[in-house]
Amino acid sequence: MTKRPSRRTFVKTTAAVSAGYWAAGGVAPRESLSAIERVQFGCIGIGGKGKSDSEDANKAGDVVAVTDIDEQTVKKEIGRFKTEPAVFHDFREMLDKLGDKIDAVTVSVPDHSHAVAAATAMKLGKHCFCQKPLTRTIWEARRLGDIAKEKGVATQMGNQGSERPGLREATARIKGGFVGKIKEVHVWTNRPVWPQGISRPAGEKPPAHVHWEQFIGPAPFREYNAAYHPFKWRGFWDFGTGALGDMACHTMNMPFAACELINPIAVKAKTSGHNKETFPGWSEIEFDFAPTANRPAVKVYWYDGGKKPDTALLSGKWSNGTDTSEFKEIKNSGSLIIGDKGKIFSPDDYGAEYFWQTDSKPMDVEFDRSPGHFREWVNAIKGGKPAWSNFPDYASKLTEVILLGNLAVWAAGEAKADGSPVESPKLEWDQANLKVKGTTAYDAMIKPVYRDGYSV
Repeated sequence: MTKRPSRRTFVKTTAAVSAGYWAAGGVAPRESLSAIERVQFGCIGIGGKGKSDSEDANKAGDVVAVTDIDEQTVKKEIGRFKTEPAVFHDFREMLDKLGDKIDAVTVSVPDHSHAVAAATAMKLGKHCFCQKPLTRTIWEARRLGDIAKEKGVATQMGNQGSERPGLREATARIKGGFVGKIKEVHVWTNRPVWPQGISRPAGEKPPAHVHWEQFIGPAPFREYNAAYHPFKWRGFWDFGTGALGDMACHTMNMPFAACELINPIAVKAKTSGHNKETFPGWSEIEFDFAPTANRPAVKVYWYDGGKKPDTALLSGKWSNGTDTSEFKEIKNSGSLIIGDKGKIFSPDDYGAEYFWQTDSKPMDVEFDRSPGHFREWVNAIKGGKPAWSNFPDYASKLTEVILLGNLAVWAAGEAKADGSPVESPKLEWDQANLKVKGTTAYDAMIKPVYRDGYSV
């Protein structure tokens, strides 16, 4: 790829101190040598979630180029842009040919291509908005944070709940001791809503409108099947990150920020079993976190595929007046934070709505109100403060934790003939070196090998 000069002078972002700092609404200063008055975007993926992400770019500036592997998607979506963008089917070609006209990219493609697309753009000095989960593997998440910091570009992951005042208020109250010292956290989701626990489908000839080589991108090559594109790729290990990867960047977002879940030391999983092709039908994951200066050691429990925490954990009368002493069914998704002085329960994916059980009165807290998730990123591009979920200080750390759970799911292994659950060993985690202590058995799942022509 030919490296073209940017049309702007890039600025360095002063590093923020930690995810805890961000969660409290802190602001790391950003000095700007030159601000972009009108941002020119290249959008990688314009269907599915890429439709709303590219539309946000369309409203915030000018979309000068788009990339999508599906010509039918391009035909359907191209007419909604204010300007007529150039069309590509390979993001590498877009950046090579129009890199001098692009200030920033959105990345809204299957998980397996997030890291290579984002890294390629950032290495050329482009600001980057990337959908959740930030990457498919743990090493990639760390690497994108490092590249963003090295290049001084403005970044944001697409976990839109981060903008909600309720999430930021709950975070500030919990950090302020509203429920006391954190004892344990429970997070659950209704995902998967796509097929998992299935074998690899037979190969087929791809439709003429699908650029299959570009869909495969950095992944090991396999033949096309309609089971992968446009949506159900999420359940396949080579392309997606399953239920945990799909939703934990949302549903675990508030607990992650509020409880400083930045230092995992061990993880284990119980699942229905998997065949190394697709994720299991359900899983329960237990994370151990070391103590921080602000909280003791804590356990976090994740549930998906219909699994949920014990209803007894939600018993009692909550601040909204609901008495759940006779709770028979827990909502399909949510989070519960248990402290030694009370509990906070959020009954949705975003932590925006929450209730409490505590003798303390909710304290007044200060927190930054977001101008809007995408707008945070655009403001950062123009010289403002970094977005809440920027790569180096927040999104990379959150994604690493989430994908560590998937490592335990992988380690649990194949389903049993009698259908009984399978369990992983307890994986002791060396966070500094991104290694499972005492074994190299999982290294290929931590750091991937890419097809020729792709790198991070």
